Amino acid sequence: MTSSNPIPRVVAVHDLSGLGRVALMVVIPILSSMGIQVTPLPTAVLSANTNYKDFKMLDLSEQMKLFLEHWKTQDIYFDAIYTGFLGSSIQVDIVKDLIKNFCKKRTLTVIDPVLGDDGRAYTTVDNQLIKKMSELISYADVITPNLTEVFLLLNKPFKKCSSIDELKDIAHQLACKGPKTVIITSVDDYQKKNLTSVIAYDRLNNKFWKVSCSYIPATYPGTGDVFTSVLTGCLLQGDTLPIALDRAVNFTSIAVRTTYGRNYDYKEGVIIEKILDTLKSPVMVSSYEII
Repeated sequence: MTSSNPIPRVVAVHDLSGLGRVALMVVIPILSSMGIQVTPLPTAVLSANTNYKDFKMLDLSEQMKLFLEHWKTQDIYFDAIYTGFLGSSIQVDIVKDLIKNFCKKRTLTVIDPVLGDDGRAYTTVDNQLIKKMSELISYADVITPNLTEVFLLLNKPFKKCSSIDELKDIAHQLACKGPKTVIITSVDDYQKKNLTSVIAYDRLNNKFWKVSCSYIPATYPGTGDVFTSVLTGCLLQGDTLPIALDRAVNFTSIAVRTTYGRNYDYKEGVIIEKILDTLKSPVMVSSYEII
């Protein structure tokens, strides 16, 4: 019989990059700081994140299968399954196998569909992976796409939404594919140009939420991983969705502000080491809105 865990345990299906704070290099310290055990299932090992020129990548699909076969022989339980960068459509099938065998009634499934940004797919992403990812999200409790990934998952041409109603409509369309909660990240706030927002749709309660923060004119790799890691940790700690959104947005904003203004290579990602202790602080911010 599968035993319970003395502290929450998350299986994190992400890549491991040598240079730059992305994927497992932020997932593990953030969730560990929140009192959560991380069990990595690496999808690939990279010499550096994909913002570095001529990065080297080792696909771990076959090793992922071996990991799962071993885990199936063990008496283990995961409180959450949390996926990020998948290197190929084959890995989507591996994740489906993981969910089939380890997702129990109380298991939280969080899928960050890492596919693209700025209106286009990443160079490592092909049409087959996009198609498979659009199937995988049906297994999720929570998905956290950016706006580009929303349109890739819906198989529609990218367009910038010009109103909250448009954003609510595409979030609803994505929720119809199966996920209980759709969270769209890095959305321009059209009412206040100096703000950026996160929009969330809770399908089961038919509620929309919005959390905004000041816009900083800088782009760093890994901020999506930072946001979703904090969100996952908050949900496992028992926070409500709007509080989890608030805490995740606030921490990511602080990370960007801590990094911005330094003579620092943006490819390194945000400096989280100096602010991890803030994850243990009581909830102070309450900037969420019902929309």
